[in-house]
Amino acid sequence: MNRLVPKLPAHAVSTIHQFLRAHALSEGATGVVVGMSGGVDSALTVRLARDALGPERVLGVLLPDARFPPALRTETEEYARFLGVETRTVPIDRVERAYRELLPEIQDRVTIGNTSARVRMTIDYALARERGRLVAGTGNKSELLLGYFTKYGDGGSDLLPIGDLYKTEVWELATALELPATIRERPPTAGLWEGQTDEGELGLPYSQIDQILYGLEQLRTEEEIAEATELPPERVHEVAERVARSRHKRRSAPVAKVGLRTVGLDWRE
Repeated sequence: MNRLVPKLPAHAVSTIHQFLRAHALSEGATGVVVGMSGGVDSALTVRLARDALGPERVLGVLLPDARFPPALRTETEEYARFLGVETRTVPIDRVERAYRELLPEIQDRVTIGNTSARVRMTIDYALARERGRLVAGTGNKSELLLGYFTKYGDGGSDLLPIGDLYKTEVWELATALELPATIRERPPTAGLWEGQTDEGELGLPYSQIDQILYGLEQLRTEEEIAEATELPPERVHEVAERVARSRHKRRSAPVAKVGLRTVGLDWRE
């Protein structure tokens, strides 16, 4: 029997609400800014923030580029209005074009997609600063462990409300909170290029990825995970290797130790 299946804890919602109130309403902060992509992660983050802080303390930011479907933009704005949350829509096409003109030799679509993600992060932070708010990231545990995010792009945030929920748990909670089916059932994508999907890039569905990640969390060996999940050992190894290779994305930049106490090493906040 396969026991390596993440199960949403009963206390997840109350814990996340407490977390949001503790961080987003402390040290002068007045709420959060959330980048809204039309996907389930950002939709769930906005919903949880609305419920925890009140709609007046949440700003949803849409940052569409030329590839962003107009119908998805309309749907996302309507969802925010349904929640009573203010939105700001800022097309980023001109900024993307400016980058391409400055660096015409850059043709790799991953590099270009990462640049777009960093443009979005810059705008989120500009709006957050103007309003005295924090940027609430929308990354989930699966993405964090796999390194499936852009460093200093969608990986840049002040707090991660759903960062300890696997992708399958995100879907489970979205269903429990009755988020619109169109959002829950949309294939997950980072939107970095046309036709891109998470599972297409990762090579496995999240239902299988999360079993492997959960096994690693439980300190199981790769062999034990493969046996429990009945997945090919080589696929288990690929996921484990990806977690290991992306370790740098989950760490602060290392500092060369010269002084008595060093930030990130022995100068703890």
